Amino acid sequence: MHQLFRLVLGQKDLSRAGDLFSLEDSEIEDSLTEALEQIKIISSSSDYQTNNNDQAVVEICITRITTAIRETESIEQHAKALVALWESCLEHSLRPSGREEDTPHAKIASDIMSCLLQNYNRPPVMALAIPIAVKFLHRGSKELCRSMSNYLCLAAITKADLLAEHTEVIVRSILQGTVRTPSSGSCLWSCLEVCSSAYCLWRVRSGGEARW
Repeated sequence: MHQLFRLVLGQKDLSRAGDLFSLEDSEIEDSLTEALEQIKIISSSSDYQTNNNDQAVVEICITRITTAIRETESIEQHAKALVALWESCLEHSLRPSGREEDTPHAKIASDIMSCLLQNYNRPPVMALAIPIAVKFLHRGSKELCRSMSNYLCLAAITKADLLAEHTEVIVRSILQGTVRTPSSGSCLWSCLEVCSSAYCLWRVRSGGEARW
């Protein structure tokens, strides 16, 4: 791992975190997976949700990492580590209480979601991301769920078969969510739209009748 990443993440040094943006993307490209693994360790610690310094360090590092991934077009190389960090967010609170801002892990999930699912036209990335994405449909905040639904709609258009495999899970999530969080109805209907689009497209491409 690049020595600056090692310093910032190893010592959780917020004062040096901004220096990561002075590095060329090519200098840190080979360090991104290891950096993501270190972020997963930090964000999984018992005091992360109350440690403002660690949260700030993680947010800056994720921004730098996702920027480098986009600029170097190296999403396939780092997708596994991104998905592992993303999935770890499911082990923590993602829904704000009252009118509070997003929880620390919801912020991570949102940033990772954007980096991963913008690559909806890359089947290898979607094969890793979609099984985790569907889990967020009834675990995240209303805003996170809405964004996830929008990305999954795009994935359904370009690679319906990958999403269609999770039709049952998506429907179950909708039904459970309707019971537990009736206020999120609009988001859940978006999920249903995703599910039906994926299934119908998959049926058409498979030579079957397009019916739900």
